[in-house]
Amino acid sequence: MKSGAQIIWEVLVQEGVEVVFGYPGGAIMPTYDALPGYPIRHVLVRHEQGSSHMADGYARASGRVGVAIATSGPGATNLVTGIATAMLDSTPVVFITGQVSSPLIGSDAFQEIDITGITLPITKHNYLVTKTSDIAPALREAFFIARSGRPGPVLVDITKDAQQGLIEYAPDRSPIRLPGYRPAHRVAASDVERAAVLINGAERPVILCGHGVLEADATALLRELATRTGIPVASTLLGLGAFPATHPLSLGMMGMHGEAWVNKSIQEADLLLALGMRFDDRVTGRLQTYALKAKKIHVEIDPSEVNKNVKVDVPIVGDLKDALTRLVPAVRQRERRPWLERIAALKGDSAVRDVQAIPSDGRLLAPHVIHDLWRLTEGRALVVTDVGQHQMWEAQYYKHDHPRRLITSGGLGTMGFALPAAIGARFACPADDVWVVVGDGGFQMTSCELTTLAQEGLKVNVAIINNGYLGMVRQWQQFFYGGRYVATPLKSPDFVKLAEAHGLVGLRVEKREDIPAAVSRARSETGSVVIDFRVEQEDSVYPMVPANCDLHDMIRRPSPIVETSDEP
Repeated sequence: MKSGAQIIWEVLVQEGVEVVFGYPGGAIMPTYDALPGYPIRHVLVRHEQGSSHMADGYARASGRVGVAIATSGPGATNLVTGIATAMLDSTPVVFITGQVSSPLIGSDAFQEIDITGITLPITKHNYLVTKTSDIAPALREAFFIARSGRPGPVLVDITKDAQQGLIEYAPDRSPIRLPGYRPAHRVAASDVERAAVLINGAERPVILCGHGVLEADATALLRELATRTGIPVASTLLGLGAFPATHPLSLGMMGMHGEAWVNKSIQEADLLLALGMRFDDRVTGRLQTYALKAKKIHVEIDPSEVNKNVKVDVPIVGDLKDALTRLVPAVRQRERRPWLERIAALKGDSAVRDVQAIPSDGRLLAPHVIHDLWRLTEGRALVVTDVGQHQMWEAQYYKHDHPRRLITSGGLGTMGFALPAAIGARFACPADDVWVVVGDGGFQMTSCELTTLAQEGLKVNVAIINNGYLGMVRQWQQFFYGGRYVATPLKSPDFVKLAEAHGLVGLRVEKREDIPAAVSRARSETGSVVIDFRVEQEDSVYPMVPANCDLHDMIRRPSPIVETSDEP
């Protein structure tokens, strides 16, 4: 006989789970009581939102399913932001919550909340389990749903009496069968043929690389396709690293804060080959003027995304890796020298993204911090960013050549994501050089997880881009609201002392020439290090496509280019 609580851990072990992130409470207490009998590491967070982001970061870094656990009521509702973050970025996470005993459901019992109703729009699926016998089937299905098709979060809410119940239990290893869920879509040979015809006939094509390339483990195939066809590759924010940034055919990031020449190339293209991306508003700008000259091919595992925002000429619905496996041999090998020369001209006509050309006048600029971090880590760090200006600067100035080396919140834009997500990533990649790049605003949202770092004895380096503002909001206020900085000036604690209060090393950098020593010190320490980079307060991210404007209509850096030395 086994209790429902024991069965939860039995299934998690069967699914290969090695670490979970959570916070105990009354309705989930039976499950916690059973935990010591199982070889799963539990990480005690300081806020349930932290557990959701840790599980998310673990999943993104490892390619496996992350697991977060919380109790009922406020414990469950504190997961909501993290669940939505995972949903919009297609991250496979299973959330397990305790619920009040089944006789109390609907009575407004202490810490009772309808978490399945709350999370219905932001999960792939969710379960309310009231019987011990239903725990194992629900959890097995949850893992299957989370990782199959387009990945995403699944929530399993389990009543306390179901956890306490006793039944005869034997592991079920039979295949999962869900009649109403068909995540596998066969790639149609006719669609691949039509796509190949368009690719072979195009003179100005661009590949748009999205997050789906990473999720499908199709990075090698993308490189083969680009090299074979001579087609340049632009990346979404979440697609960075799927195609090497230093590859001759890499254009860089597209969209609102993408490279100017990338956006102009897309607008001049006669063919767009979109791989595993959603055509969201931050990528397209105003839809009515987006890539009007281009035929469009969209390879996407989720049929609901095809023709949702941008109408396409050839949809290929199915697994991206399967689609590229079929497409690569079907396209002709060729060079597209005139098109690449045109793009080079566009790049030359733009204010080239040379970090050394940004005038500093002795100030510490965030782009210089990011560039030097990239140079000093040789581009090999696993970087986890929060949301805001620093996120865009990291995407622009840290060149990602390797997959799953950048973890960031894209679709939801969740401040407070970075520090806990990096803790999850550290468990997934224990040997890697893990860096958090975070703003002073986002850091304060989840800085309590510094205690988790200390308690778990983890090594994570934190680079706070501290400009004394909610930077991206301030930038919008500067550009579009007459420079009225309402509720954006930000007072922060002494981050060095805060780190030291947690038993960690704290450093402060105010001059560029001090960056190498601080980064070297951080990497040499055995424990976590927090570096407070006091950067220029009112610098902005350039270029910028204003909301609902044409993709090529960008605000450019107004300062004149000043030559400076490459070395700090």
